[in-house]
Amino acid sequence: MSLKKHTGSMELGECTRNPGYRDADDAGSADESISAQPREKRDSTAVKLESDEAEEYTQIKPYAGMPKEVLLLYSSQARYRVPREILFWLTVACTLALVALTITVIALSPRCLSWWQVSPVYQIYPRSFKDSDGDGVGDLKGIQEQLDHFLYLNIKSVWISPFYRSPMRDFGYDVEDFRAIDPLFGTMQDFDELLAEMHNKGLKLIMDFIPNHTSDRHRWFNLSRTRDPHYEDYYVWADCNATSPKPNNWVSVFGNSSWTYDEVRGQCYLHQFLKEQPDLNFRNPHVRQEIIGIIHFWLGKGVDGFRMDAVKYILEAEHLRDEPQVYPERPPESVTTEWDLYHDYTTSQLGLHDLLRSWRAEMDIYSREPGRYRFMVTESYDYEEVYKTMMYYGTPLVREGDFPFNFYLLDLPYNTSGLWTQHLVHLWMANMPEGKWPNWVVGNHDRSRIASSAGEIYTRVINMLLLTLPGTPNTYYGEEIGMGNINITADQIQDPAGRYNISASRDPQRSPMQWNSNMNAGFNNKTNITWLPVHPDYRRVNVEVQKKDDGSVLAQYRFLNTLRQSELPLQRGWFCYVHADANIFSYLRELDGLDRAFLMVLNFGKESAITDLSYVRELPDQLKVLMSTNQVNSGKVFEKSRIMTEAGEGLVIQYSTHTRFNPNHPRQCYVSEKACYLGAVGILYKC
Repeated sequence: MSLKKHTGSMELGECTRNPGYRDADDAGSADESISAQPREKRDSTAVKLESDEAEEYTQIKPYAGMPKEVLLLYSSQARYRVPREILFWLTVACTLALVALTITVIALSPRCLSWWQVSPVYQIYPRSFKDSDGDGVGDLKGIQEQLDHFLYLNIKSVWISPFYRSPMRDFGYDVEDFRAIDPLFGTMQDFDELLAEMHNKGLKLIMDFIPNHTSDRHRWFNLSRTRDPHYEDYYVWADCNATSPKPNNWVSVFGNSSWTYDEVRGQCYLHQFLKEQPDLNFRNPHVRQEIIGIIHFWLGKGVDGFRMDAVKYILEAEHLRDEPQVYPERPPESVTTEWDLYHDYTTSQLGLHDLLRSWRAEMDIYSREPGRYRFMVTESYDYEEVYKTMMYYGTPLVREGDFPFNFYLLDLPYNTSGLWTQHLVHLWMANMPEGKWPNWVVGNHDRSRIASSAGEIYTRVINMLLLTLPGTPNTYYGEEIGMGNINITADQIQDPAGRYNISASRDPQRSPMQWNSNMNAGFNNKTNITWLPVHPDYRRVNVEVQKKDDGSVLAQYRFLNTLRQSELPLQRGWFCYVHADANIFSYLRELDGLDRAFLMVLNFGKESAITDLSYVRELPDQLKVLMSTNQVNSGKVFEKSRIMTEAGEGLVIQYSTHTRFNPNHPRQCYVSEKACYLGAVGILYKC
């Protein structure tokens, strides 16, 4: 029969014969519906229904609200079932492929660089950075006023020298209370506000931590000298009296004996620095616990890391024997400086690294918070014993510092030449444990500024070296504008080291920061007071003036730092020596898989030079200068056989090539963590 010839009643009848329809519509059973009809009628229509059933169902097309029997009838057909199964298995396959791809990308991706690797570390000497209240001494609020300076330089990591409560015998390195701010610098509220504002601006705060000693005014020392049972052994004491010889021949860093007699206790105490800085006894477990408590205090406040000061002096030999003299033939009474002795018993003692690793473990507890890694750098200059310095990296199994400060570039002024510069760089790179991260220091609060020690002519090229070597650069405040030392007269000396020996004074490199051409160079714009004199060249050498000059030291520092952070070869690529002679130190930075690389040609000599790199077949024949410290040479194109530089000039040359230098020169190349670039999708991967 044709459905078109039937009325709505016929359709209702057909639906009535569909049990699923009745179930869904009337919530009654199909059997009950059929039973309600007279038996005769059921018998007479049964055959008719059976003969027509197939025809009726095959003629019904799928429609909204169809009964489940009709739906199942059609859904089981191949043309519906097969696409459905295909879509299902495609979904499963795509999901598995996505999971596998994600796992593969994670497994093959190199470790992301941390904040202390991406950005230079900028050191602030708080007395000299910015004075906010007009007392002539810089303070925490002054630092907060100048935070935009770091954003301008694209610097994220800021290390602030000590601002603990202190009698200031060594300008904060003699701590009276590790949990308090010295009023000279502000209050704890000022610190909290500074830290919060730094974090709001995406900056990280590294604090100076002084574990080796305290001030002689510290509560612990006063209790120790009176033999309080708990504090009696908090410091290193030895029997002696006011007139007899000292316990041994140990000499202070500042000169003369490391022992001072204390009349209250009737014994001598050890101080490897000033007599006002008694050494803590780290063989006492209570002292170790006190230091851990202080670390927790500052990390709990949100500090991002510590610079551990003078760590090699933390432990001394218990036997207190005399140290061997450098010149044994000299009479013992002639031993008055640290250079007269081999420090076999006062530095780098067994157990030192266990202490540092325990502090690292405490810091790691706070590093579990996502995005809040706590950084640890150690300060220990071991001179020719560089292997001792490398021990502060830790071992492959036990982590210690993220890196020890690398002070070897501080010796650049002793011999300004390309060969000497390469020697100092190689000294670190050749001894650094495999896979570790290097760092470079060219100035700090204890050493002469590079503009004065090396010469103003070399300021720019040294900054270029600093910002293009692999690893983390460390910049002392003012080096980004080329500040120089000030001249200090005897009556102006503030530094205790200078009072012992005026030539050893560290005041010249600690002069106030030069912000602008106004009164006191903008350091103190409220009163005409500064704790040290301002450099007389401040009207020419200051931040405000140099911001307006595209060729200034500041502009070049900013350009190089931005380039370093934006270019993968400079950030984490291979570092390879290319050439060194009496004038030139040249090296390149490249990344496998990336067709862009950088060549640095730096003239540390005393005359202009023409460098021939024609023997380096991996370099293209023509090289275009991306940036020169001599602005007029930026953009020039040189033949690789005739690269011209003036004394003190540095070139950054960007070039394109598919030929890598490092595979053919393995002994000349270093990389901390090898990675390759996949240009097709623009990602890094382990290779």
